[in-house]
Amino acid sequence: MTENASRTILLLNGPNLNLLGTREPQIYGHDTLADVEQLARDTAATHGFELRALQSNHEGVLIDAIHEARTSAAGIVMNPGAFTHTSVAIADAISGVQLPLIEVHISNVHQREAFRHHSYVSPVASSIIVGAGVNGYKLAVEQLAYLLGK
Repeated sequence: MTENASRTILLLNGPNLNLLGTREPQIYGHDTLADVEQLARDTAATHGFELRALQSNHEGVLIDAIHEARTSAAGIVMNPGAFTHTSVAIADAISGVQLPLIEVHISNVHQREAFRHHSYVSPVASSIIVGAGVNGYKLAVEQLAYLLGK
């Protein structure tokens, strides 16, 4: 890991999160993905970290970003979106890179449909933040900064 990588947090957002602000605002609110990324970037900066953000609707793109993080980031904040409930491959990638990862979800998935109650990511995440709205991203970055500072 390079010196710069040790001060970089990777923020990953999965499928449909590019629609934040317009998709089901009664569940996800009115903040856009740009708003979320700025909140996370500002929070990272207060802890001396840079933040690199990526959103993709494609599982392989997210897996490639997780792999690349081994040498370019100190840790990851990730909202896997629907891949939370379906992707063993993303869970395997997270395990493989051995970086701290904070899983974040805007809504409380445990109050929603039964299929949303299971996460393949949670067992390999360092921490999980669920149901705090977009503020969950701020909490996730703060938790990751705390873990990286230990």
